[in-house]
Amino acid sequence: MIYEDIVKKAARAAKKVDKKAIQEHLAVEFDIEGEGEGAFYVELDKGKIDVQPYEYYDCDCHIRGAADVIMDLIEGKLDATVAYLQGKFRVEGDFDKAVSFARAVSKTTAKAPAKTTAKTPAKKK
Repeated sequence: MIYEDIVKKAARAAKKVDKKAIQEHLAVEFDIEGEGEGAFYVELDKGKIDVQPYEYYDCDCHIRGAADVIMDLIEGKLDATVAYLQGKFRVEGDFDKAVSFARAVSKTTAKAPAKTTAKTPAKKK
């Protein structure tokens, strides 16, 4: 995947982020390593989200890793805690802000509880 495609895909995924989950300003720079190498940032502020294809020098934290890991994180497909502990990505800067971002994106894939239908017991004859 090339850098431009990564940023476009990140922008689409960011639209699904639960913006209400983050009450404060949050800016995360993502540094893609390896294939598709480059930097982009995601900024959440006052219920709005912005994704731009360049570095954010005053960001709260940097998240560094391979493109597939970063995309899975942004799309909420990855358990951020497990992936971080496995060394799949690194965080530099305000770790609490990185956790806030991970919580917001994890809500993008939260599914509604399965509906259950009550069955009426069979009558004995």
